[in-house]
Amino acid sequence: MTDSEYLDRAEAVLKAVELACDRLNDETEADIDNQRVGSMVTLTFRNGSQIVINLQKPLHEIWMATRSGGYHYRFDGQHWIDTKGAGEFFAHLSREASAQAGIPLVFRP
Repeated sequence: MTDSEYLDRAEAVLKAVELACDRLNDETEADIDNQRVGSMVTLTFRNGSQIVINLQKPLHEIWMATRSGGYHYRFDGQHWIDTKGAGEFFAHLSREASAQAGIPLVFRP
């Protein structure tokens, strides 16, 4: 994957996360505050916990930090998959955000 392809795909992920937060705030009681600064999105939940998602351009990865740990995702041609087996990015984000929000939340591309 070229740098340009990586940036297009990775930026689409960040935009999808931002849009999902807006949708979830409209449809649920989640009240997720999402802040974007450059290539990093920080999700802050009602209880003060956070999920931080940022792009690692030199590695062509997306990193996610949650209460349960840090995760690195690489594009496999179809999905962003964790390099250590935590699964697909949006499914994993949904699990982590649900745990931190205390209600079921679904993020999708």
